[in-house]
Amino acid sequence: MGGFFGAVCKNDAIPDVFFGTDYHSHLGTRRGGIAAYDPEIGLQREIHNIENSPFRTKFASIFDEMRGTSAIGCISDSDPQPMLIRSNLGTYAIATVGIINNAQELIDQYLSFSHGHFDAMTGGKINSTELAAALIDQKSSFEEGIAFAQKVIDGTANILILTDDGAIIAARDRMGRLPVIIGRGDEGYCVSFESFVFQKLGYALEKELGPGEIVEITADGVTQLRRPGREMRICSFLWTYYGYPTSNYEGVNVEVMRYRNGEIMAHNDELYGTSPEVDYVAGVPDSGTPHAIGYASASKAPFARPFIKYTPTWPRSFMPTHQSERNRVAKMKQVPVPELIEDKKLLFVDDSIVRGTQLRETVDFLYANGAEEVHMRSACPPIMYGCKYLAFSRNTSDLDLLTRRIILELEGEEGFDHLEEYSDPTTQRGKQMRQTICEKLHLTSLEFQTLKGLQDSIGVDPCKLCTYCWNGKE
Repeated sequence: MGGFFGAVCKNDAIPDVFFGTDYHSHLGTRRGGIAAYDPEIGLQREIHNIENSPFRTKFASIFDEMRGTSAIGCISDSDPQPMLIRSNLGTYAIATVGIINNAQELIDQYLSFSHGHFDAMTGGKINSTELAAALIDQKSSFEEGIAFAQKVIDGTANILILTDDGAIIAARDRMGRLPVIIGRGDEGYCVSFESFVFQKLGYALEKELGPGEIVEITADGVTQLRRPGREMRICSFLWTYYGYPTSNYEGVNVEVMRYRNGEIMAHNDELYGTSPEVDYVAGVPDSGTPHAIGYASASKAPFARPFIKYTPTWPRSFMPTHQSERNRVAKMKQVPVPELIEDKKLLFVDDSIVRGTQLRETVDFLYANGAEEVHMRSACPPIMYGCKYLAFSRNTSDLDLLTRRIILELEGEEGFDHLEEYSDPTTQRGKQMRQTICEKLHLTSLEFQTLKGLQDSIGVDPCKLCTYCWNGKE
């Protein structure tokens, strides 16, 4: 994943872009970067590795090293960016958020007619942002180039460009899977992934870009270069997991959605007769907590926090590169409250269940601290397909998914023809999958949110929501 922030101001844009980019740190853990434009200096850029040190620490000296009336910044879980590009369109900085699934095909096509080259990274991999720039540069304007790139890219590409005259060009991906929001302030305009960021910096909402919309931003205003398309498939995971609690997407607040989602799960348990008698309802911190608050409110069971995550030194459990290290860090972060665990029947709500590795560790940790029963509820339906639009997890195969592995064990590859049944808690296959997961993870019971329940909790027209990872529908 990743996030970005940009600003064009009448005076200094660096402070807003520094803090605005830092506020996107929950969306990525590998690279951070800022590019700025100053009328005297021109374009400047800094990129740092932020895997073991936060963005604000690595870029603390930016106020002495960089200046400009416009700037863009990004947090990335993938390649270093922003990149500085010199082409027929001029010199510019570019940052992207998304994924290019057909990168090799596009690279081969480009090299076949251009006889040019790319800056290769270790192993021959090409920076996806450089590839996006190469696609854009095939046309005679940024507007045409961005539209062309988004048309030929299989995946998702939100794009920010800082031009050599200080303007910012912002483009939302063709299907609107991720947000791009414009803010208006006294000194100019900004563009942001997260809505709360520009509000915190004193900007007011100007507009949310529609799918495929392209705009040019200066200190004096916003000019539409390409109108939005009609189709939208915004990622549902923005509300259940990725999005910051204070953000709004398509007018729906993340925290409020999570409360509502938990309430619907509790009502579903009551409807299907699966409501357990528990001492406490708790969330798997942190994103599972608001879902659990909603569940507790609707079920009338008391909410508690049987364990707390120690986050001052490791704010996110998947910071390390290797899964084994991430599991160890996750375990080290869990600090129990024995009085809320010993001899207690607990129901936990997690935002999702992907591989199940860390969840198994958490359940064993609770039993080791004296829990009598551990029930689990997932705030989204069973994940049956690896995401191919945003790469929200590090899966390299659908068989990395817990549900797929269980189905393969139960029925072999033939089971993959019945994924819809396995998702449905009322079918024999659905019940069998849940029971087998319980045995594997040592759970007393397990239920998932239904797809309809998730859609209802978001409240956006279902045809505008991306649900690919649950039902495989594009």
